[in-house]
Amino acid sequence: MCLGVPAKVIKVLGDKAIVDYGGVRKEVDAMLFPDLKEGEYVIVHAGLIIARIDEKEALETLKLLREASILVNKEILAHSRSKCS
Repeated sequence: MCLGVPAKVIKVLGDKAIVDYGGVRKEVDAMLFPDLKEGEYVIVHAGLIIARIDEKEALETLKLLREASILVNKEILAHSRSKCS
């Protein structure tokens, strides 16, 4: 399964951009968006910006991904504890 992740554009470097995934910064390919601006929110898939999204949608999606990650981590912890008993 592949996942496009929301990110905030921190800096535009020609056909590349530095984006922030909630504290983790990465350089990604921005060639599909030559008019990209710092401060915009985008969806990144496999190191390529594939869409622009509004801030509200980006922040809500990041919140849901964090919540899902917490649930998965709790499930993994519970499973590993049951194996040790």
